[in-house]
Amino acid sequence: PRVARTTMTPPNKSTTQPKSPAPPTRMPSGIPGLDRVLGGGFFQSGAYIIQGLPGCGKTIFANQLCFGHVAQGGRALYVTLLAESHARMLQHLRTLSFFDESAIPQKLSYVSAFSELESEGLKGLIGILRQEMRARKATLLVLDGLLAVSETAESARDLKKFVHELQTNAMFHGCTVFMLTSGALHGINAERTMVDGLVELEDHLFDMRAQRTIRVSKFRGSASLRGRHEFQITDDGLRVFPRTEALYDQPVTEQGAGGVRGLGTGIASLDQMLAIGGLPEASSTVVVGSTGTGKTTLGLHFLSQSSAQQPGLLFGFFEMPEQLKANARSLGLDLDKLEKEGALSLLWHAHGENGLDELAHQLLSEVEAKGVKRLMIDGLSGFFESTAYPERIGRFFACLTNELRRRGVTTMMSLETRDAVGSTVPTPYGVSAIVDNLLFLRHVESRGEVKRMLSFIKVRASRFDHAIRELAISPDGVKVSGRFSTGGDVLPTVAPVAGADGLRDSEQH
Repeated sequence: PRVARTTMTPPNKSTTQPKSPAPPTRMPSGIPGLDRVLGGGFFQSGAYIIQGLPGCGKTIFANQLCFGHVAQGGRALYVTLLAESHARMLQHLRTLSFFDESAIPQKLSYVSAFSELESEGLKGLIGILRQEMRARKATLLVLDGLLAVSETAESARDLKKFVHELQTNAMFHGCTVFMLTSGALHGINAERTMVDGLVELEDHLFDMRAQRTIRVSKFRGSASLRGRHEFQITDDGLRVFPRTEALYDQPVTEQGAGGVRGLGTGIASLDQMLAIGGLPEASSTVVVGSTGTGKTTLGLHFLSQSSAQQPGLLFGFFEMPEQLKANARSLGLDLDKLEKEGALSLLWHAHGENGLDELAHQLLSEVEAKGVKRLMIDGLSGFFESTAYPERIGRFFACLTNELRRRGVTTMMSLETRDAVGSTVPTPYGVSAIVDNLLFLRHVESRGEVKRMLSFIKVRASRFDHAIRELAISPDGVKVSGRFSTGGDVLPTVAPVAGADGLRDSEQH
């Protein structure tokens, strides 16, 4: 008999391809700056250890997580073991802006579980945690006192079993767990091998100055910004400032040789020294000189050209905004009008214990908020003296200036030298190699008087006049005039530099 032959039709590939699993859901931390370090926030249903010595900010960190979580619609459970009383903790937390009394106890509950740990050991503690998570429908759990748990565990294996069982219950209830401990920050502990992430809070002392840092030393499922990052504790709670070198480490694509435009400095005779008629757009310029040579004055002229299309920002450390505006008025510059029109902002910082990354964050936030295109940093030493790690300065400025270029900001920065009269160009921390343009101001003794002189040392994207020119400052503003000769004479006139084809023969030196 004929045997029926069946044929198999190949399945439709478009309908049988296995779907890639959806990425885990992130949980925002509610702590400004921390999610940028974490790459987007913690993962829901994950288990994390927050570790640090007493006084480093763990309790504020955990409570800020809780209040931020309930503000977004979640429910939080804060369980303490051998810790301060809840009444005392809440008394301290009430001074912080994130504290919300109305969230307690309906959305955020505080429970003590030390008696269960003391009487029934780890088994009793797991039981009360499971019971409270279920009863309160918690989506975030803080266990404050992991050190007490580790001291109760009879072995490292028992501690691992406890952490594993807690993770399993948290996963079942869709709850993210944070365990606080003041144990040693270094070394391999049993609990550290089990969790999804480890966040370390530290408080460093540098002679008389202290600085708080946060470090994500372990984070499963995502890349995070490595190394230590500054954080502050204020009336608003914790604020993290990701390290600038880690956050902005991507190089900027160079512009084509014919695509660079000149941005006027507000001093016509100075612009004539550059072939493109001004500073290269989206470049960084350092103006080096001793006190009184006119560095800030050049910056005020540069900012006087701010407009709605090119908003300006003065980011300073020494002279206060009112003093700067008064100085500008004495030069015939109306910065008050620009400020009222919203074309110019003046941001001043007291010369105190600023954090390096905190300053960078404030600067870039203002640049983004105002759409700044002209930036004057009045006093680079304000940055230099803000770091506890001087070896960072070179990398920090390289990344900061790259980010400003990427945002299309033309930056002028002043850097003061010690010598009142001299011809050397000292630029600490390798700044001269990092910036695009270097402008040197100096005092020169000439025939019984001291005169101001100006010269470009380098301009990366334009031909420029190499001559040493006299710089005159008067109530009419600033003017660059004749060339200074070695004999002390000032030769008249400053001729415009030729365009892209090169310098005029008379200007080649």
